[in-house]
Amino acid sequence: MILIAAFFIFDAGRFLSYEALCRNHEALESFTRQNFIQAAAIYILIYIAVVAASVPGATVLTVGAGFLFGSLVATGLTLIGATIGATLIFLIARTALGDILRRRGGGRVDALLSGFRENAFSYLLFLRLVPLFPFFVVNIAPAFAGVPLRVYVVTTLLGILPGTFVYAQVGTGLGSVFGDCGDFDLGDVLTPEILIALVGLGILSMIPVAVKHIRRRRPPAGDAR
Repeated sequence: MILIAAFFIFDAGRFLSYEALCRNHEALESFTRQNFIQAAAIYILIYIAVVAASVPGATVLTVGAGFLFGSLVATGLTLIGATIGATLIFLIARTALGDILRRRGGGRVDALLSGFRENAFSYLLFLRLVPLFPFFVVNIAPAFAGVPLRVYVVTTLLGILPGTFVYAQVGTGLGSVFGDCGDFDLGDVLTPEILIALVGLGILSMIPVAVKHIRRRRPPAGDAR
């Protein structure tokens, strides 16, 4: 809560924007080139803080990392930071602070809970792959559904991988549009083709749930008439 308050009090969001990245890209690129390990560590720490505090800016960070580190390294670093940050807020939601987080998530948290009872792994993987709900809500809802930590971590890693790579790959081409710091809409990144691909992956993740449901409704062989 302190991190969230500090973020808005000091208007830290202005540093997590495309405009800030454009204005400072030369300095950031120079620092990363000369201090690669330190830059990677700083990036992971910032990403952890942004995800754990559930404040805007994660997407810009991922795109910026693609520009600074290349798509593959950026994807790896982002997976580490995002998974640790999401796990922290998941663990916090299991404490006495959980009620505060649940109220912040509103009715959307309750809307997700029943799905975890069918197959927590497939359901959470689907929610990670298909961005139907805010990342913050998907981070905390499993804590109230009793999802095991191991399942939460694995599905987070696997589920955010495709989208993370897409944004990081976009970042590798930012150098060509930094000249005049013109308009850049991150929403344009998720083209219909990419969205269809993510939905397709999400549907595949739900196949075990569908199979389980079909088997449950099918009568035992001895009962067939």
